[in-house]
Amino acid sequence: MSVNLREDVKPISYIKTNAADMLDYVNERKNPVIVTQHGEARGVFLDIESYQNMINAMALLKLLQISEKAIEAGEVYDHAEVFAELKKRLRS
Repeated sequence: MSVNLREDVKPISYIKTNAADMLDYVNERKNPVIVTQHGEARGVFLDIESYQNMINAMALLKLLQISEKAIEAGEVYDHAEVFAELKKRLRS
């Protein structure tokens, strides 16, 4: 997914007039369209699959961040301890 500045930057007036075509465009090409207003970038028009992938990637990065903080705080367990605790819980 890369932005083609010649094709993927559109003014809001163009988006309004050609909304259905723009939806087809972003869904077919999987490229975000940068929406401008008064000559300035103001938003991004994105297909739902790319948006979902972006949300999933951010969630994964958040989990990694939490894990790194736990490691730094010494909140780690040996795998043998974890499996022993799991077996204990499954038995009860």
